[in-house]
Amino acid sequence: MDFLFEYGLFLAKVVTGVVALVIVVSIVVGLSQKSRQSGSKGHLEITPLNEMFEDMSDAIKFAVMDESLHKAEDKRLQKEKQKKAKELQKASKKAAKDPGAELPAEKPRVFVVNFHGNISASAVTNLREEVTAILSQASANDEVVVRLESGGGMVHSYGLASSQLDRIRKRKIPLTVCVDKVAASGGYMMACVADKIIAAPFAILGSIGVVAQLPNFHKVLKKHDVEFELLTAGEHKRTLTMFGENTDSGREKFLEELEDTHSLFKEFVQERRPQLDIDLIATGEVWFGTRALSVALVDDLQTSDEYLVARAEEADVYEIAFVVKKKLHQRLGLAAEESADRVMLRWWERLTNNTERMT
Repeated sequence: MDFLFEYGLFLAKVVTGVVALVIVVSIVVGLSQKSRQSGSKGHLEITPLNEMFEDMSDAIKFAVMDESLHKAEDKRLQKEKQKKAKELQKASKKAAKDPGAELPAEKPRVFVVNFHGNISASAVTNLREEVTAILSQASANDEVVVRLESGGGMVHSYGLASSQLDRIRKRKIPLTVCVDKVAASGGYMMACVADKIIAAPFAILGSIGVVAQLPNFHKVLKKHDVEFELLTAGEHKRTLTMFGENTDSGREKFLEELEDTHSLFKEFVQERRPQLDIDLIATGEVWFGTRALSVALVDDLQTSDEYLVARAEEADVYEIAFVVKKKLHQRLGLAAEESADRVMLRWWERLTNNTERMT
């Protein structure tokens, strides 16, 4: 009898433990799913660059200053911050009491976004959200700065990215593109939308051309008696193929499509930068920053850092980033795409003789 009682008590403990474990696991799974659902659309991260520049300056100042002066300097900085806070509070109270009172002119704002392009311009997913967020607050008194880095890629992808920047220009908000390394082909398609293009002296710009290539294995298949059939409806549904026998008429039609794409590219650039000699620069060539300035591909030579630090002296500068937490398979896919992009960029550099030049 005692044995049965003890066994029943033991069984009750086990069942209670299992039920508790199931409840805990259910809660954890539920919370994780809720977190994934709520975070799947991403969120905005806003960094005030003025504060960051000031903190960097203060850090250097205190590092090189005599230790005996640290306390005095710290007190001075605190007083300055308190004074600014009081002035802002005073202005706010004045506005609340008298809505018609003249307030101090608001400082212009500069919104900074970063675009690191790959072959498929996948960063446009974040760019569209960043532009939408900025346009909800920006006015003609503000400015949008895009730090752009891209060697180009697929036409339709960079066409969409350019259209996102065009939204800013249509709202009459000043748009500046800064190029520190490269804005070529589709990258320049984006850059030319800006009211002002600033480039580092050795940044690569241009490559206003269109390229397409594919291998053809028809002779290999024929050698091994492998037949390949391609069925289409429509005369030009498939002009060139990888496995079928390509024809002269197919090549002619494919080249016609390439030329049409190139014409559209040239028209797009010419419309947004009418000062360009489009026949001179739309040959597929690239120019370094200093040379690009002489052919009007850019408007000024300086780095993005130099430009933003100067703007921070007269405006409030904010870096805007739309961040999406990626799942494991997305991170792996992105890594593979970036690897392929690096290989293509290396090939492009070799093709244009811009690789491993040294001073």
